[in-house]
Amino acid sequence: MINIILFLVLRIGNSISSLFLTPIFQFQDVAGYLAIPANISVLLVRPWTFITYMFLHWDVLHIFFNMLFLFWMGRILQEYLGNKKLLATYIMGGIIGGIFFVVAYNIFPLFAQELPSAYALGASASVLAITIAAATLLPEYRIHLILIGEVALKWIALVIVLLDLINLNGSNAGGHLAHLGGALYGFVYIRRLKKGNDLTLWLTNLFDYFSSSRRMKVTHRKKFDEDFNIDKKAKQEKMDDILDKISKSGYGSLTQEEKNFLFRVSKED
Repeated sequence: MINIILFLVLRIGNSISSLFLTPIFQFQDVAGYLAIPANISVLLVRPWTFITYMFLHWDVLHIFFNMLFLFWMGRILQEYLGNKKLLATYIMGGIIGGIFFVVAYNIFPLFAQELPSAYALGASASVLAITIAAATLLPEYRIHLILIGEVALKWIALVIVLLDLINLNGSNAGGHLAHLGGALYGFVYIRRLKKGNDLTLWLTNLFDYFSSSRRMKVTHRKKFDEDFNIDKKAKQEKMDDILDKISKSGYGSLTQEEKNFLFRVSKED
């Protein structure tokens, strides 16, 4: 919603105002304020761009394909991990992708001439983080591709990463670097999650803090804190066992009780 609304506001506002020969803004103006700059001195005075860049699009095809992949892969990850972890993966993948972009432009000689004016924008790093996270969690999960047929997620993820590696010295090198940063985060996140270490815990806790409905649930919770923590730990251990079983044998190996448990947990998040 944020991606699409921001895109429509910017493009429609620009188009209508251009009819009067007085456009409200140019693309360069928007990018200069919301896209993430490679130049560290500029980034220091615009730190918010680490967040805003991952919601900013200007080209129709750019936002179309990003939102399409977000819908496809996001639904898979949402089904197994819930809403909060999906959103946290999007944000963290975007941040890590932004860091990759800035660091690469400041250390590799190839980008020296472009450094002062280079910037990155778009949800690609965030979407790729979600895609690789889904493929790492469910490598054998199959989706149907037109003209190709059923393909396992692991092969889709591999092809996408290879294409980014091949195009590192292309015209959109910064974008591909950000993609790889998001991809790396998605892979590491799921690997750590399977070992019981949730890298997004601090962010999901932050979501809880600002959620009035969540605070209301806590206020009316009947269990004592100690009982609640014990229950939460047991639920997490059961979730880890199920995710491990899916990773090894696929979703079809789950019992109906395990599927129901997974469904309930995803709805709670």
